[in-house]
Amino acid sequence: MTEQELLELCSLGESTTVQYKLEFTTQKQIAEELVAFANTRGGVIVFGAEDKTGRMVGLTFEQVQYTSRELGTTANDFVRPVIYIETETVKHEGMVYVVAYVKNGAYKPYKDLSGNIWVKQGADKRRITENVEIRRLLQNSRQYQADADGVEGTSENDIDTKTLDDYFKNVFNKRPDEFKVSVGAVLKNAHITDELGRLTVAGLLFFAKDPQQFLPQHCIKAVWFYGNHIGGTEYRDSRDITGTIPEMYDEAIRWLKSCLKRPQNGQSFNSIGELEISEVVLEELVQNALVHLDLLKPAAIRLLVFDDRIEIVNPGCLPDGQTIEEVMLGNSDPRNMLLAQFGSNTMPYRGLGSGIPRVMASGCDVELIDRPDGNQFIARVWRTTQKNEDTTQKANKELISATQKEDVTTQKSKVTTRKPLNTTQKRILDYLKDYPKATRQNVADALGNITVNGVKFNIGLLQQYGALERKGGRKNGEWVVIWRDVDDNVPSTEPLPLPTNC
Repeated sequence: MTEQELLELCSLGESTTVQYKLEFTTQKQIAEELVAFANTRGGVIVFGAEDKTGRMVGLTFEQVQYTSRELGTTANDFVRPVIYIETETVKHEGMVYVVAYVKNGAYKPYKDLSGNIWVKQGADKRRITENVEIRRLLQNSRQYQADADGVEGTSENDIDTKTLDDYFKNVFNKRPDEFKVSVGAVLKNAHITDELGRLTVAGLLFFAKDPQQFLPQHCIKAVWFYGNHIGGTEYRDSRDITGTIPEMYDEAIRWLKSCLKRPQNGQSFNSIGELEISEVVLEELVQNALVHLDLLKPAAIRLLVFDDRIEIVNPGCLPDGQTIEEVMLGNSDPRNMLLAQFGSNTMPYRGLGSGIPRVMASGCDVELIDRPDGNQFIARVWRTTQKNEDTTQKANKELISATQKEDVTTQKSKVTTRKPLNTTQKRILDYLKDYPKATRQNVADALGNITVNGVKFNIGLLQQYGALERKGGRKNGEWVVIWRDVDDNVPSTEPLPLPTNC
């Protein structure tokens, strides 16, 4: 970590992944912090910065030695299972700071010596005791499989025989009763039932006559809104989509198609219009939501259709340690192994991690949003026909505006109170004005003295001030500079480099 990165880290405040400590307190207290980070997604502890405020005080040489030594002892002797941390020292204005890196744990749940399990909650931590939360930690470390749980009150009698026979004929080329062992043994070996003869969660969701009789929360809530706001009180259509996972998949795709437009797109008059969003995109995103949801979160999948976009909201963020960048590259890390197995044999889903790369290569404007704090994953697809309509409406408004006579003198005399901008924020605006399609990484590379997180933080402030707007989605959208204060004292800078992806 560089000195500049340390300064930025201490200026942004504590968060789920950042903690400040003025000094090393006690092994018990520090062990709780290490456990909380390891049980969540990892993080950084800065020793020498004041708790909560981040005011930089620094450590003496003796404090640095003591902190480094005690950190190693604490991680080894006061946390179970043992965790491994990395430390480094960073110097600023003659004072030294110890930065401790705690990795996302692979063997959750981690505990302190008293057996307490701690997790991060925002900038703070909390102790968990609920079984469902402990099971989620076990699930994140692949020591527990929620889709293999038996569903109380179910048995072989709840299976749809035709659905089951069709599955076995497709996969094994014979019915369950044609094996040399009993049907009960076949179902147990296939993980459709558990040791007690109950349907597993996966068996229920793929082969039951009425899955929602036992798991009513596992359905799809579909709403087609007027306008673009989820808080709207009127909708064009709303329904609950139920059944087995393959049945919900088929109905969800039919419903989405009914909500979308089919513009002519240059085809002959007798041709059927092209669906405004690629069918491949719809199929992959709906399948992913049905197969990769978090079964420990009692919430339905939501399909939300707005005038300008579609959103598929999945209960369950990415599994710990997985990033959106890895998903986009095709790295598969399924949370529900049985759902993935059954899905690969009953739907177009292949389970190879190739679905999202196909989505991103489709040409559609797709955003993938991971929200660990709310335990949600959102796939947002921008509608092309609405963008075209918006462009036309904008052109018409500009034409009308141009024909209206305005008193220029009066307009110039209007006074607007604006938030003073610092040099970095002005440089960001200058760059985005020249390169409106630039990414945050482009901006950080061009300015040279700020990290991507710093760019993200300042852009957020500029949007709050009303100086900057984002038009469109992540892929095809662009930045629009609304205003920039003039400051004659700001030194001129050389032209910033063109971003590599422009």
